[in-house]
Amino acid sequence: MVLRGVNNWKLNMIKHVMQACLAAAVALAIAPNASAAEKVNTTMCVACHSNVGDFHKSGAHKSVSCTSCHTGLAKHLKAPGKDTRPVTSMDPKTCGSCHPAQFKSMYTVNDQRTPRASKKAAEGVAPDPFFDRALGGHGFTKEHAELRSHTFAVLDQFLCDRAFGGRFVPKDGWLYLSMGSGAIDAWKVMNDLYPKDNLQKPRRPGTAAAANPVCISCKSTDLMLDWAYMGDKVEGAAFSRESNVVDMARKTSHSVNCNFCHDPHSAKPRVVRDGLIQALTRTDFPTVYSEDPNRTKIEVKDMGVRGFTRKIAILEKADSKLMCAQCHVEYNCNPGIDTKTGKPVKMSDQRTNVFPFVAVDRIDDFYKHINFKDFKHNTTGALLTKLQHPDVETYWTSKHGKAGVDCKDCHMPKVKGKDGKTYTNHWATSSKYYVKETCLRCHKDKTEAQMKRTISGMHAYYMGKLREAESRMTDMFNAFDLANAMGVDEAALKKARELHSVAHTNWEYWTAVNGAWFHNPEMAQASLAKSAAAAQEATKVLRDAMAAKRAK
Repeated sequence: MVLRGVNNWKLNMIKHVMQACLAAAVALAIAPNASAAEKVNTTMCVACHSNVGDFHKSGAHKSVSCTSCHTGLAKHLKAPGKDTRPVTSMDPKTCGSCHPAQFKSMYTVNDQRTPRASKKAAEGVAPDPFFDRALGGHGFTKEHAELRSHTFAVLDQFLCDRAFGGRFVPKDGWLYLSMGSGAIDAWKVMNDLYPKDNLQKPRRPGTAAAANPVCISCKSTDLMLDWAYMGDKVEGAAFSRESNVVDMARKTSHSVNCNFCHDPHSAKPRVVRDGLIQALTRTDFPTVYSEDPNRTKIEVKDMGVRGFTRKIAILEKADSKLMCAQCHVEYNCNPGIDTKTGKPVKMSDQRTNVFPFVAVDRIDDFYKHINFKDFKHNTTGALLTKLQHPDVETYWTSKHGKAGVDCKDCHMPKVKGKDGKTYTNHWATSSKYYVKETCLRCHKDKTEAQMKRTISGMHAYYMGKLREAESRMTDMFNAFDLANAMGVDEAALKKARELHSVAHTNWEYWTAVNGAWFHNPEMAQASLAKSAAAAQEATKVLRDAMAAKRAK
């Protein structure tokens, strides 16, 4: 029986090889730019990797040799197996060799922006000390900074005080902020102060070690080939949601690799983030995607050739709303609390890698649906959601979103290079830095100064509504302090906690979302008003309970 199995395997291999050889267009027969050791017949590659071959022969990269992104092919073809597995380059410079304008623009530093701004600052969206009070008991109070976008995603996350407890430090101290381009290789500018251990714990006072494996899947695809779908712990996958995050960090260098959005074999638009793919295919709870009749269709493919499932989704057309939604969404990536049982939810639970992909008015309903909350507030006792950055779902149903304006139209517009050729600018920053290429393309009757004044006014209005919600929540926290001290009736506390949860979600959602005041100002106003009203009601419940207790 074993012999028959082996013979069948051989026959299948011969069949695949013959098919591959007939499909010579799949790849170059000989890699023209390869070293002597790597001059291999790459048509043999698709004998086993037929799914890759199908992509390759159908896309714009069909003339690109396998050796452009993979090394060690000759050895692997001679003796296929795990021990001879080729090395796949995740370095964006590989893509930059053919797409220099896109690569260069992606690694452009925005010198007009503060390189490191804390939300605790008085001029921020949640001024100190309110921020710490509102997120009492959560690790984000150690540092909640607005750092420096895509090309610094790995470096800044590894260095921030809330992630690795001060383990990682910049080699040049604060001078790392003077870098003239993005951190293509984070480890060239960063050191590990504790190279002899992998313990994930605070190393300096005032820090937290909150980073976990799911965090890294948003920052980089360096480990994508060793990560099973949803980060499940399965045989063959080197890393999972339960892996030691320090070990993973040490193997991660590149931020937001090009292959997040561009399939390297076909050059077709795609998404690879597993939590998003799960949300896009979900049937148990509606999403902004499932309810949109004009949504871009996707085709989910299993690319797991290492013995475990690894999914990608190919888009029928380039849709930056979906591409950006791989990270710019509300998602849970942490342990938490099961609201049905009251027990801890550990990283072994798939709920630690989940995308609701709904607008603010359904966030709480979704987490009730899966019986999950992030943390328990240390003053009120309310179970709360820690919001991330729900940019895409906020924008999805906005006036601009419904008009067909994509994320890239404002954040990555088409521009002309020095050579006169038009290309998509990958300098993914605020549209206010290139109003001519964005706002004025549609608002042709306006000037650049007029649009900037409009943007400034929208922001000021939003900040006023945000401060109003924070003021009402401050009254609520003060009432909780007094009520707890008086020992008021538990029923009143329970009702107030439920209202606190509503107030919190409809406040923090708008401190977490980027460009809240522009992406969907109408939704922001309504939601912040809801936060203020819920906080006021909670305050009244507690004050009435205290008055009743005094009257006894």
